[in-house]
Parts: sequence; C-alpha cells; structure tokens
Amino acid sequence: MIELLIFLPLSFTLPTLFLWVQFEKAGRKGWETLIPFYNLYVFLLIIKKPLWWYLLLLFPFINVFMYMLMLVEMAKCFGKYSLGEQFLSVVFPFFYFPYLAFKKDEKFLDPENRQEPKKSAAREWTDAIIFAVVAAMIIRTFLIEAYTIPTSSMEKSLLVGDYLFVSKIAYGPKVPNTPLSFPFVHHTMPFTKTVKSYLEWIEFPYWRLPGLGTVHRNDAVVFNYPDGDTVSTRFQSNISYYQLVKQYGRKRVWSDKKNFGDIIYRPVDKRENFIKRCIGLPGDSLQIIDRKVFINGKENHDPGKKEFEYKVYTNGESINPIVLDRLNVTEGGRSNIAGRFVYMLTDEARDAIKKLPIVKSVEVFNVPAGLRDPEIFPQDTAYKWNRDNYGPIYIPKKGATIALNMKTLPLYRRVIRVYEGNDLQVKDGKIFINGKQANHYTFKMNYYWMMGDNRHNSADSRYWGFVPENHIEGKAVFVWMSLDPNKSILDGKIRWGRFFSFVH
Repeated sequence: MIELLIFLPLSFTLPTLFLWVQFEKAGRKGWETLIPFYNLYVFLLIIKKPLWWYLLLLFPFINVFMYMLMLVEMAKCFGKYSLGEQFLSVVFPFFYFPYLAFKKDEKFLDPENRQEPKKSAAREWTDAIIFAVVAAMIIRTFLIEAYTIPTSSMEKSLLVGDYLFVSKIAYGPKVPNTPLSFPFVHHTMPFTKTVKSYLEWIEFPYWRLPGLGTVHRNDAVVFNYPDGDTVSTRFQSNISYYQLVKQYGRKRVWSDKKNFGDIIYRPVDKRENFIKRCIGLPGDSLQIIDRKVFINGKENHDPGKKEFEYKVYTNGESINPIVLDRLNVTEGGRSNIAGRFVYMLTDEARDAIKKLPIVKSVEVFNVPAGLRDPEIFPQDTAYKWNRDNYGPIYIPKKGATIALNMKTLPLYRRVIRVYEGNDLQVKDGKIFINGKQANHYTFKMNYYWMMGDNRHNSADSRYWGFVPENHIEGKAVFVWMSLDPNKSILDGKIRWGRFFSFVH
C-alpha cells in the first residue's frame, strides 16, 4: 500500500516535470507541472483537448498511449510537425522538450489558431501505420499478447497448435529490459537465424507495473526460459547451453563454431518463452513421490490433464490408429520389443486402452526413488533425484533466509550468482559471497516452480530449477484458435471445439 501511495503521485508528476518552460510559454505557471493529477489537467487545457481524455489517463496502459498523443500535440504547439521531431517528442521527451526550452526562438502556437501543414497521401499513410504499430506495441507489451504452443509439454491441457492470448496485466506487465527492438518479433530478426532483433544500447533493470493480482498455484504461466541466458546460435534454446557444455566441454562449445555457432547472451526479456503450470509458490516446500506432487506435505491436485509414459503390452497386434485418435493419443508407438508399445497417456486413455481385447497389460514408467538422473536439477551427485521421485526442495521467497553450506549450495548456487547478481566463490570448503564468508543467505526475489502437464515429456523446473519473478511474463487466459499440425484441412486440422476456450 505504501508503494502504491508513492507510485501514483510520481506517475502523475514525472510526465510533466520536464515541461516547465513549455507551460510558461503557453501562459501557465511553471510550478503547475509539479502538482500530481492537476498538472495533466493543465496539460490538456494547453493543447486544447477535451477533458474526457483525462478519464482515459486514469486507466492503466491506455494512459501510456494517451500520454504519447499529448506529447505529439505539445510538439505541434511549438511547430514540430515532421515525423523525426514527433518521434523525439514521444521517445525522448525528457531530453527533447528541455532542449527546445533553451532555444529562445521557440514560441507557443495556440492550437485553435495555428496553421498546420497539409499532409500528402504518403504522409497520411505513414502516420496511420506508425499509429497502428505504436498502439499494437503498447497492447502487446502492457495488456495482452498472442502466443502459440510449439511443443507437447502441456498436453492434454494445451495442445501443439493452440493459439493463446496471454494476459500481461494479470500479474502486472514488465517494463522491457531492451526497449530498442524490432516490432512484433522476439529475439531474432525475421528470415534470419542469428541476427538480433534488439539493441543493447539501453538496458533497463527489472521493474513490474501493478497488475490485477499475483501468480497463484496451478496457474498456466508464460515465462522467460531461465536457462536461456546463454545460447548457442546453432541450437538456440532447443538444447540448453549448459547441457552442451556438460556433454562436450566448454572449450569445444566456444571454439567449434561449425557445430555450435556463436555463443551469445540474451537479456531476460529476450529469452525463449515457455509455458508451464505453476506448481510451487515462494516459500513452499515441494516433493514428488512416485509421480505425485506434494506441496508442504499435502498432495497437489491441479486442474491439468496430466499425461505419463506407459508400456502397453499386446498380443503382437498394433492398436488401431482410429482408436488412438479417438482417445486423443498423439505421442508414442512401437518399441524395440515385440508386442510392446510406448504411449503418453492420460488416466482416461490408459483405462480405455486396458479394456481393448488385444491388450494384455499397461504399466507406467516410474523411475524408483534413489535412482539418480544426472540431468535432473541440481545435477549434483549428492542429490539422488529423478523425474518421478524428487525433493524435498524449498522454493525461495523474497526476504527468507536459508542456511548455506556445501549441502544446500548446489540448490541455490544459480539463484545467488546468476539471478541475484552476487560474486560467489568456494575456497577450502568455505563459501564466500561478495568477498565475505557466508553461512546463510537472504533472497532478494520470489521464485516459482513450473512443471508441464505432460509429466514424462516436459523440460521444466525438475531439469533447470527455479523461475525468478523477473522472468514471469503473464497468465495464459484462453485459446482463440487451434490447428492440428499433423492433419490436413479435410482430415480435421481445425479443432473447432477448442476455439475461444478458457485455459484451466
């Protein structure tokens, strides 16, 4: 609440703070720029715009667009009509308007009396396109953004070929770390594989605007891939850079450009977008026992349609593809053992397949407790965890303090060093943070635990650990279109039943 009381007056003061001289040249008092809420009312009076604009200034994110329009109108009041001048007034107002203030020949032109230059057809089209691009970028950055589901990690809750709308205001939109970027693309320029779509001349720190709420347990969340801070331009985020280093060695990965390309760093907002279900919240203790997830000692029952890997034994015959299609079984097939098939199945599909006359038995793939998987986070021999039996593990919470020793360090090393920017070293069995010996650590951010509903085919927190709060993008709200990539139009490519369905 205290933060809100500070944020609101500042948000209504800063937009006019640099217009002191322009206010005076318009016949107003310079100090009027300093009074929150009142200053924007005076701003509208100067540019002679209707006062109902003020109502739009009260709506989050819409007000950003309205404010840009007001800056353009103020620039016109000083005879600035070219695209370049109006661009400067919108993108760099804190520098451009004070610059104009020092020029004595800059005079205020009353909006009702000034003669505006006639625009050519080309200029009108250019203005319209710029207006549309700016509006779309504001909506995409601060309100809602479209995503597609490229992999099966959320089957059967979200399907490959689903087109989603993701709400940025659900948790509060992030201010972009790299504001200088090509519109409507993520990290790579169109028609290229390696050319960056952004410039790193300006890089803002993490800052999230107020939203409608916070991340809740079992939300379907879009976030930036935590392991995607460093990538090979050859493999991108399809294979983690850290897996490549583990498999081939750092020296080869960095020197063998033919096989690995360049190794590049990506800012948080330009890392690959993932979508998973938030299973664990900051401060939770999580454990997986025989595929069941327990949070703080209680089994977690999320709304997702979970899938697991099953061995299906038949009398040697294959299961009819029509039956598999009817049961919506899309992954798996014959194994290298006669009469054995491997499928990813929901509970409903498993029970239905058991009843088929050619099926002898159905057994789940369950990795027993105590059998260590070297790919599982924290990739340390002290932790004999696997995808089906994992933890317990504490999920960091902002302000919480943990004991730090050689046992707990592997779990939180990346949090301390990478996500929270500390210098971390181990000397003679002792831990040093920023040059000082440490036996405890207090977290600066909240963290989350994300898992895919396709539990046996999902690269998630079990493999790369915690998701920091500054990586959270938004909440998946609804599917607006769904196309099956494995079918033709005549064969049912369009999944009509999923159109405009809400994500649970």
